[in-house]
Amino acid sequence: MNIAVAQSGGPTCAINASLLGVYRQALKEKDISHVFGSINGIEGIIKDELVNLNAVVRTNDDMDLLRQTPSTVLGSCRYKLPDFHEDSEVYEKILKCFEKHGIGAFFYIGGNDSMDTVNKLSRFMAERKKDIRIIGIPKTIDNDLECTDHTPGFGSAAKYVAATVQEIIRDSSVYSIDSITIIEIMGRHAGWLTASTCVLRANGEYAPHLIYLPENEFSVERFLEDIRKVRHVHKAVIVAVSEGVKIKEGENDFDPKKGIVDVFGHEQLSGIGKTLENIVFREVGCKVRSIELNVMQRCSSHISSNTDILEAEKIAEDAVKAAMQGLTGKMMAFKRLYNTPYTVITEPVDVNEVANKEKKFPLKWINADKNNVTNEAVDYFLPLIQGEQIIRMKNGIPIHYHI
Repeated sequence: MNIAVAQSGGPTCAINASLLGVYRQALKEKDISHVFGSINGIEGIIKDELVNLNAVVRTNDDMDLLRQTPSTVLGSCRYKLPDFHEDSEVYEKILKCFEKHGIGAFFYIGGNDSMDTVNKLSRFMAERKKDIRIIGIPKTIDNDLECTDHTPGFGSAAKYVAATVQEIIRDSSVYSIDSITIIEIMGRHAGWLTASTCVLRANGEYAPHLIYLPENEFSVERFLEDIRKVRHVHKAVIVAVSEGVKIKEGENDFDPKKGIVDVFGHEQLSGIGKTLENIVFREVGCKVRSIELNVMQRCSSHISSNTDILEAEKIAEDAVKAAMQGLTGKMMAFKRLYNTPYTVITEPVDVNEVANKEKKFPLKWINADKNNVTNEAVDYFLPLIQGEQIIRMKNGIPIHYHI
């Protein structure tokens, strides 16, 4: 049989490593003839826009470049499948594409919403009694997928964020005047990425001095109290705040993107950093600036975590093995056995336990004042950012693979 693979949702610097994992494992399977890549996620299956990866990823050199290339070489999408009982037309197009190309297994690399697609497709195939296996491969820098210890892409994003925050600390500490720097970090409803800045403690850093996550209600009044307390100890105050932090009702009415949502109903975020900058400038009066890391967090492969890249490839290989064993309607997941020495295994989990759900940062790892995280979080994060990739360069910059 042939198989197909697609990438979906926001890009990361590990998602192509998962694509490579699917491809390399397929080459080892005697029952798999060709690997098709779907252009722009599930949309490529619907439109029958496929590329034969066997024809374009031909050498070990191609594979090495694919592994180190950030973002999605096949393109991505944010397409929400309807319920097939209410609208089956798009499912018939998907089935027609699968049958036309002899596809017996489909692998979808993505996050919460992508697992919704895996769930719906696998149930449709089961109802139609089609032996086409549908497997999800996790991916998201938000680290908010249920049933898995962590997600590919997160470790590299956390490594980039921590390194960048450390450089901001150095930059902010050179002057004799007091200053406050507010760093806005991605995280809609879960604060994993913002919380991961705590790993700097392992290298003796005190900053970020304050960390605010969307898991807690955010009070401007309490935030200003925190700022004033920290200023008594530190000349250059560093604050890490998740983009999804919601200001307590009645304390501030600034919401730059209120009511704007995507096809999955997610609010369009950004602006909390600038909002807090304005509040601090007005109420505290010292030098203050806000920095929004924005999309740089997702695809900064020049400082990617080797652990993250290797795990992204490994979990995709195991997804192919699971499909060849006859499994469907599953997402591959990591199960952590030990922090020291760091040990994880992969296992299949029912995708309906993952789809459309969010794993929040544990409240037990947030301090009593709700303005920082505990050392248990450091122990969790540190193994995920270990090691560096040897990046191939040309003319002084990394080389990227293109289809």
